[in-house]
Amino acid sequence: MVRLIVNRLLLSIVLIVISSIAIFLLMSLVPGDPARTILGANATPDSIARLRDQLGLDQPLLIQYGTWLGGVLHGDFGTSVFSGDPVETLILARVPVTLSLILLSTLVVAVIGTGLGLLSAVRGGVLGKFLDAISLVGLALPSYWVAILFVALFAVAIRIFPATGYTSLLQDPGRWLLSLVLPVAALSLGGVTIVAKQMRDSAMDVLARDYIRVLRATGIRERSIVLKHVLRNAALPSLTILGITVVGALTGAVFVENVFVLPGLGTLVTQATMSHDLPVVLGVGVYFTLFVIIVNLIIDLLYGVLNPKVRVP
Repeated sequence: MVRLIVNRLLLSIVLIVISSIAIFLLMSLVPGDPARTILGANATPDSIARLRDQLGLDQPLLIQYGTWLGGVLHGDFGTSVFSGDPVETLILARVPVTLSLILLSTLVVAVIGTGLGLLSAVRGGVLGKFLDAISLVGLALPSYWVAILFVALFAVAIRIFPATGYTSLLQDPGRWLLSLVLPVAALSLGGVTIVAKQMRDSAMDVLARDYIRVLRATGIRERSIVLKHVLRNAALPSLTILGITVVGALTGAVFVENVFVLPGLGTLVTQATMSHDLPVVLGVGVYFTLFVIIVNLIIDLLYGVLNPKVRVP
């Protein structure tokens, strides 16, 4: 396990460098000039040139990237081109929102998806056919479309949940949970159906094995067989799907946060991209990369817990 963690930490450095270079190059290709955006349409060429010099935008791309990377190695993500605030301060202020959305979505996907999959495998029949159909729907509908639909139904038509806004957990836990019900539901729908489908297929495969028949023949209760043997063995493939779903939720969170006007990293990176605020986009990219690495590490560690054969010494 120690070796696995060390390998992941070393890999994280490489991934951060590669992802930051990709973001830097892509942002350099986006039309627009931050200096012109800041000064407005009536700015003179001289004032634009002076501001570009102050911001370091007139330097070659390689030097700009090297300056940014050197600052990151010293714990400095730079400052926002527009607000002048430290990038790390802007990001840390929004991390709790995105983290709440992702963690609650992961919990919903894992619990409901696993439960539906197991129940469908054990009961079969109509539930199994329903799960097959709904899994196709979950894959076909993008999270932002589901978010808009949920707002129209449950916030505008029925008015059960708030359409927009976010309340801090420390400020009011009840309103915090209420403000995240629709965003979490929109972000989780596709993941629930995918995990449920995978769990159902894996559980049915385990249920058809010989040792399950032996356990039943010895008089062990069906509930015990399902929870102790079927769930443990069927969880490995579903765990992989869950990890992919959690990582994919980052992309979905960008759209969902904009639909529900949540002050998270998704709205921050959207605003920064539209205004060509490169330091902020790079900072969010680094945090997203770290999140992906942490999720993959947790999945690998869970593999070792569920199946000692895959443990890394």
